[in-house]
Amino acid sequence: MTISPLLEQSSRIALAAFLHDLGKFAERAKIPVNQETLNANKHLYCPHRKKHVDDKGWFSHVHAAYTGLAMDLIEECMPDLKGTDFAPFGSWKTKDVDDSFINAAAKHHRPESFLQWIIATADRVASGFDREEFEQYNQAEEGTSTGKNHYTARQLTLFEQINKSNLDKHDFVYRYPLKPLSPDSIFPVKASGYEHNDKEKAQSEYNQLWQSFTQALTKLPKSHRNNWSLWLDHFETAWGVYTQAIPSATAFNVRPDVSLYDHSRVAAALATALWRYHLEKGQTDETAAKSLKDQQTSWKEPKFLLIQGDFFGIQDFIFASGGETNKRAAKLLRGRSFYVSLLSECAALKVLDALNLPATSQVINAAGKFMIVAPNTDDSKSALKQVRTELDQWFLAHSFGQAGVGLAWTEASCGDFKRGKAEDLEPSPYKKLIEKLFKQLEIIKNQRFELCRQPKDSIVFSEYLNSFNKDMGVCKIDGRSPATQLFDNQDYISELALDQINTGTWLAKAERERILITRDTLNMEHALKITIFGYHISFAKSEEEQGKFGEQAQNGNLLRAWDFSLPKSADQALWNGYARRNINAYVPRFDDSAEAEHKLGKYGNEPKLDWGDAKTLNHMACEDKILQENHQWQGITALSTLKGDIDNLGNIFKDGLGNNASFSKTAALSRQINNFFTVYLPWHCQSDASYRNTYTVFAGGDDFFLIGPWLSQIKLASTMRQAFQNYVAANPQVHFSAGISTTKPGLPITQLGEMAEIALEQAKAFEDKKNHLPKNAVSCFNQQMNWDDFHELTINRRQRLQQLSDAQSLSTGYVYGLLNLIEMAEKVAERPENALWHSYFAYRTVRMLERNKQLDKEQRKRRQEELAEEIANSGIVRHGGNYRVALFCHLYQQRD
Repeated sequence: MTISPLLEQSSRIALAAFLHDLGKFAERAKIPVNQETLNANKHLYCPHRKKHVDDKGWFSHVHAAYTGLAMDLIEECMPDLKGTDFAPFGSWKTKDVDDSFINAAAKHHRPESFLQWIIATADRVASGFDREEFEQYNQAEEGTSTGKNHYTARQLTLFEQINKSNLDKHDFVYRYPLKPLSPDSIFPVKASGYEHNDKEKAQSEYNQLWQSFTQALTKLPKSHRNNWSLWLDHFETAWGVYTQAIPSATAFNVRPDVSLYDHSRVAAALATALWRYHLEKGQTDETAAKSLKDQQTSWKEPKFLLIQGDFFGIQDFIFASGGETNKRAAKLLRGRSFYVSLLSECAALKVLDALNLPATSQVINAAGKFMIVAPNTDDSKSALKQVRTELDQWFLAHSFGQAGVGLAWTEASCGDFKRGKAEDLEPSPYKKLIEKLFKQLEIIKNQRFELCRQPKDSIVFSEYLNSFNKDMGVCKIDGRSPATQLFDNQDYISELALDQINTGTWLAKAERERILITRDTLNMEHALKITIFGYHISFAKSEEEQGKFGEQAQNGNLLRAWDFSLPKSADQALWNGYARRNINAYVPRFDDSAEAEHKLGKYGNEPKLDWGDAKTLNHMACEDKILQENHQWQGITALSTLKGDIDNLGNIFKDGLGNNASFSKTAALSRQINNFFTVYLPWHCQSDASYRNTYTVFAGGDDFFLIGPWLSQIKLASTMRQAFQNYVAANPQVHFSAGISTTKPGLPITQLGEMAEIALEQAKAFEDKKNHLPKNAVSCFNQQMNWDDFHELTINRRQRLQQLSDAQSLSTGYVYGLLNLIEMAEKVAERPENALWHSYFAYRTVRMLERNKQLDKEQRKRRQEELAEEIANSGIVRHGGNYRVALFCHLYQQRD
């Protein structure tokens, strides 16, 4: 087994592009330098400027000089850079060799050779510059639109700009903290208490981050260095963790709103595809360099393929239900959700593998959708067609057409990535490209498996018919696949169902922290039975417990090694030495507290679980019960599903950033939206005691599906909404809607999914009559409302009703009777006599208070006024039918 030389070379191009702005990080950190070497580097890599003929001038973009210096500091953690074969570069860092690696990376502001122009062109295209705009940028002095320099400027958030125009520096209130990626650091903070003008303090902050970065690189497995693509995947994660909040551009009076990570990863993808296009066309000489330089013809030539992948049928795949599904519903849902993420990741890997492209060529990766930048060549298109066929065959064989990954590609030129200006009336070339990509995505969704192009007899699932065993029947888990084996001496299930159950079990045990993807089996105990698109999937413990698998890396068998462990703390950098995929989620487990509550009867007749086992849905349904002084548990046994997604996300990507959008900004926005659901949400559920019994079915991209104790999920919805508003810099134009469905445990998981979807659709259909704004709403107990009203009802009104109930001993019958009054109040327009609900309320309240013989007349009057103000006025009059939400929450908490 050998590693493809073309893949190795493509990985080196990608790394050169990734590191072209390494000097920005190093310069701002004020790394110690030899002044003579720095001056030599300035002459070699930096543009020289003069204001007039007699002026000695100065060097601009000094970070390019630091790029060369910084590489020396991280060289010991890099792959072998001094080998005789360092193609396509002439050498590692011989400065007098034009096509050395270091010159290609550092000369992006003064390119000369073909490879230098490849990196420089990718740098410009990633930013959306054309030649004229880049020349202006190249001559500009340091300084941002926020009035800060390259040391003191902190990164703006893209969210604050969405659907806004004519913004000036005073409109940007938030900044990202200059810290490694963690659950805390992905939230912006107010600039007024964070950003400053102290240059030395700013440099110290950068230096602290630099020291953490260089220390982090020492965790990269040494035994993986000879496998460039594998190592590069690891390096991208490390680079992303420590540069995700470093502003990429701080000159030319720009907005510092794109991170060094997002710019460099897009530049790496573009550079790799651009080099491969010219390589396969035989255009790698000085003529090609001149062509890239003049841009007149070269930038109009469609050299790129933007490959989009879209996993369809996710809900059908996750909620497929057989007769025995509910026995192990929690683990099965977690396993299936994780399996969906694996399928999406492996589909992207299949494309990269077929095209000999490194992981860095994948610029978007979120919730079943991905985008890969590839060279626009006949070989690429031929390989993609073969991959599409293989993906279709796998899904037809294992999901029988219920799910699949659609694959499509769109040609693009360098000029297609050009951004516009906010004041332009005509859409920018890049905005037109985005529109084209969205249309292509719609086509994918309506051409599943290309069945209309297939012969009629090919649609019949002959493999299904041939493999069906009458004695075993249909799989008891998914209700459609041919059963192939007996599981737990109880049920006949399919191999796919077994893999999903095992995956859920292994995740629940929290012993596995890495996924290994290999060409050949590793014969490990914890491995999937079915290969995914030809890849073997194994689950491994931590490096300390199970090693680095260096031999498999060196012989090319190990293609990917992903860390999917959950964060250990709110501020811990999400870096453990391996490429990271945020595809895991918190799983509630049976612990000491649960064991004590089991002894007290909280879980009724549910069996006691072993310590550390994942809680079942039946156990979770009991978690909102409250132990009373009489040692009895109060409250219903019920679950709530919480399903939601961001409103109008397509329009946000197409139009939200206006004409100023660029490829780097699109990639950054996708990553940041995904991080809320894949980084923050699992940590929030894990760390906040109120939500530790929440089971994440899926969360990522722009949507989420959670199951947990009924009231906890209702509270979580409100908490998530507030957190999301903080996350998007309080921009009211960016929001999500959610549907909550409350049920008794034991319903088929298919029905749970359907009810959650109906609730979400109801929320999406809501229009706030006060401001005529659609969506941005929640549905709960079949009532739809805006988020502020939901918070008011589930927190303030519910708690006040509880206080009055405790103080005045409100009977269950009295509270239930309020539901009838609400119905009357809702239909006053239809039946005028219903306006008497006020009188009915007063009568019922007086009668209830009269039964309490300990109250005198004044006390009864005062209590009647309290109830009238809270229930009639603040409740029914203010909220109408939505007041049912507060009542149901109260009533369900009171049940024994």
